[in-house]
Amino acid sequence: MFLEAIHHSFLALDGFIHFIHYLDWERALQYFWAFIVLDMPRYVLLDLLIIFGYLPMRRRRRAAWHDARRRMFADRPLVSVIAPGKNEGKHIPALAASLPNQTYKHTELIIVDDGSDDDTPLICRRLKKAGMIDTFVRNEIRGGKASAANTALAYVNGKFVVHIDADTEMRSDAIERIIIPFYMDSRIGMVGGDVRVVHGHTLANRLQAIEYMKSISVGRTIASMLGMLRIVAGAFGAFRTDVLRQLHGWDVGPGLDGDITLKFRKLGWKIEHEPTSICYTNVPKNFRRLAKQRFRWDRSMVRFRMRKHIDILLPSANFRWRDFVSVVDNLFTTFVLNVTWWLYVISVIFFNAEFAIDIFLVNYLLYLIANVIEYAIAMALYWETVREDDFRLIPYLPLMPLYVGIFMRIVRTYAQLMELLHNASFYDAWNPWKVSKIAKEEKL
Repeated sequence: MFLEAIHHSFLALDGFIHFIHYLDWERALQYFWAFIVLDMPRYVLLDLLIIFGYLPMRRRRRAAWHDARRRMFADRPLVSVIAPGKNEGKHIPALAASLPNQTYKHTELIIVDDGSDDDTPLICRRLKKAGMIDTFVRNEIRGGKASAANTALAYVNGKFVVHIDADTEMRSDAIERIIIPFYMDSRIGMVGGDVRVVHGHTLANRLQAIEYMKSISVGRTIASMLGMLRIVAGAFGAFRTDVLRQLHGWDVGPGLDGDITLKFRKLGWKIEHEPTSICYTNVPKNFRRLAKQRFRWDRSMVRFRMRKHIDILLPSANFRWRDFVSVVDNLFTTFVLNVTWWLYVISVIFFNAEFAIDIFLVNYLLYLIANVIEYAIAMALYWETVREDDFRLIPYLPLMPLYVGIFMRIVRTYAQLMELLHNASFYDAWNPWKVSKIAKEEKL
């Protein structure tokens, strides 16, 4: 039986070699058009072009950056760091202790406890008494993250607000670097920090660490350069306080970070990503929790971009091509390409069944090469902040085509279908049901 298995393996290998040998450009385009026409130009060639544009641009802007930094320290604006959340008591002492170590120190820390049932109130009151928290507010009844963030906004005294997750670890110059862009361009209303993963020991952690660096960090850097940044992560983002108050803060989520970004855009403000302002966030430790998180994220794309903010795509007095292109790009990337991928898989199975295994194997190799190139680009772009742990992720790159190409696509497809057919985001326990009920009635 063992020898028979080896024999079949050699036959399969021989068949694969013959398949590769007889490939020409016409057949390659027929079999791999999804990668050649759609994914390679967008995720590989564009990244390569950007790396040759981004680094020289940073050098050209160095003098302007230092001037902006000088003006920021001369102006010395108060920065209000807000951390809304539930059951985050174990993380808050580290967050509170990190602020005095920041290179920019004129800050205040506002913690809002959204109905925690752990020791969060005791921990926060002790920290406030010790002078490590400036304002602590407790919502006895849970209202959801948007409600807690809006409660914090009511106590803000700063010119800028930095919204951060309580379990996030900031580099020592993170606040300084996320505020400087406001002094480089007065038209900037929001700045996103660069969110990376606190490296854990599980496979899910390691794959997410690669994904965050090569897709999220690089992707947002590119989108920012092109004026198409569509989201400032709730884990670490900075806002002009006056604009936040003009908008009356955050609407209920899930997806509240993407929603507030679109609301800033519709007022005409520029949105930027600052890749040198770095924080490290904790991510789901297993694939079940990861799927639940991404199920929430992917539904929000349908809810906010295809429903609530669909007016961005329609002619109006406030129509802006930059906002239009940003939303269209998001819909194309996360929705159209997802549908196209399924159509591609179906076409291979039904019309090229004889070579289906060979086609999928070549696709795996192509996407593996693409992932290696993308990760190398990310390492080159952020070389000054690359850690030793980032090199230890390299052996996990062969799993990325399966993680992104299969696992994430299945989660995304299910999430989009549930939102399109059933408005599933309004029934997510992530928000209290009473809050979601009101949001659905008011079409928020």
